Amino acid sequence: MAKGKQATVDDAAALLRRAESVLILCHQKPDGDTLGSGFALRLALCALGKQVRIACPDGFPERYAFLYPEGFAPEKQPEFDPELVVAADVADPKLLGAVGVQWDGRIGLCIDHHPSNTRYAEWLLLDPDAASTTQIMAKVIPQMGVPLTREIALPLYTGLATDTGCFRYSNVTPAALRLGADLIETGIDSFMVNKRMFETKSRGRVELEQLVLGTLEYHYGGQFAIAVIASADAERTGVPEADMDGIPALPRQIEGVEIAATLKQKGPEQFRVSMRGSARFNVSEICGRLGGGGHPRAAGCTLNGTLAAVKSRLVEVVAPDFERLGNG
Repeated sequence: MAKGKQATVDDAAALLRRAESVLILCHQKPDGDTLGSGFALRLALCALGKQVRIACPDGFPERYAFLYPEGFAPEKQPEFDPELVVAADVADPKLLGAVGVQWDGRIGLCIDHHPSNTRYAEWLLLDPDAASTTQIMAKVIPQMGVPLTREIALPLYTGLATDTGCFRYSNVTPAALRLGADLIETGIDSFMVNKRMFETKSRGRVELEQLVLGTLEYHYGGQFAIAVIASADAERTGVPEADMDGIPALPRQIEGVEIAATLKQKGPEQFRVSMRGSARFNVSEICGRLGGGGHPRAAGCTLNGTLAAVKSRLVEVVAPDFERLGNG
């Protein structure tokens, strides 16, 4: 099938209305936006009497349990032959792991807000100006003929809140704030969502943060920080990878740090790099040089090599950016 055809909100809604069975794909290490957009769409499709399943290469973090029925678990290899496969907040099929391999070439619609989307689906509804994919989904669902009920508003708000850092990040727009207000007006418990997402941590999570901050090193006069999440530290504190959301943002909170790179050890010589940047830098472009991508202020990539070699590569790759601003 032809790939990457640009879809409008109306196009996406029509595709979803026509399909009697739909499989929704969420990305690995699921966060509030992929889950929020996926479960909001699931509720809308169920309201229309459709058969709906959700697949994800990883389990859902406990902190998001309020979004789905008790005992609900994602399917990793669903035995299902849907009329339409939809990817929610998935910029690249590589983020689908084995699920992506199973459904390679069959993803009919992708709804996303990542500028780095690789246009792998037959139809792509992409809005890089949206603060979250749930912000786009909040337009699609009413066009399907389904009102934004309180039940649907809850996952939509969760995705919006998590991708904007509780409305603190630079991607917050008047439209995002208005949507947040509209969703709260449905009667959802936004306080509960915000407390669970931003004010609740396990003891193990706090201990892991302490260990990660202990690995900090600085370059370019303290403007570039590197931290490491070692496998041994993650195992010792008992924090699953799905519950490490937010740790990559910690080094960026240090005064004077413009770019922060947090390295998560995936193997003896493989590291997942999560990069966060200030408004002066486009970390999506930086990670793009390393085979990754994401958003201008939050992006990632995977690098192979020893820890020392990966650190050196990162210091080298950001050099032109600091030199360009006269900070080299």
